[in-house]
Amino acid sequence: MTQEEMLARVLHRDGLMIVIDKPAGLPVHKGPKGGECLEASFDALRFGLPRAPALAHRLDRETSGCLVLGRHRKALAHLGLLFKHGEVKKTYWAVVEGGPEQDEGTIDLPLGRLDETRGWWMKPDPNGLPSVSTWRVLGRGATPGAPAAPLTWLALSPLTGRTHQLRVHCAARGFPILGDNIYGRGPRFGGPGLHLHAREIVVPLSKSKPPVRVTAPVPPHLAAALTACGWRGEAAAPDAQP
Repeated sequence: MTQEEMLARVLHRDGLMIVIDKPAGLPVHKGPKGGECLEASFDALRFGLPRAPALAHRLDRETSGCLVLGRHRKALAHLGLLFKHGEVKKTYWAVVEGGPEQDEGTIDLPLGRLDETRGWWMKPDPNGLPSVSTWRVLGRGATPGAPAAPLTWLALSPLTGRTHQLRVHCAARGFPILGDNIYGRGPRFGGPGLHLHAREIVVPLSKSKPPVRVTAPVPPHLAAALTACGWRGEAAAPDAQP
């Protein structure tokens, strides 16, 4: 990613943190096999500081949207505590296949690692770590050109921070996220891409000031499915916070 492309993805900047709009399909850091990653372009975001910002949390390779960076060590330590204690509120938009019958609810389902050979892949596990997510229906529709294939637009909030939590929770409840090729029915290669977007993040940076609220615009690969579920564009988007 060029310096100009990275700068164009800055959604918020202050003395402590930067929030960028992460593109889908690009990992945030290098894996064991190396390759291109978002972190390699962070030097473009120094804005006069001696060091590049660093990741305060993670997003999956295929997930787009709000990604928080700490601008220096003290900021990273502060942000780390906020994330650790669940004080950062995160709202994701997802389009799922099928969908829940109710309009809102909670998924309380412990998660554990699938096995040692699958790296970060997870599974429901009664002996796993506590994992809780809330969901709210924002719209319902059908796959464009396939009216018999229902879709649902959800606002999802992970109350815990497990790897692949929202993807596993949705799949386990019978409404996998559209395009999920690990836990859902998305093709292994090609296909529509994972329809999961970190839409909004709310960070209480200061006790004396209102929390910082940042929203990431809908990426192009989600637009058609969201429109089929009633989304009318950014100007008419409903409140994303469950």
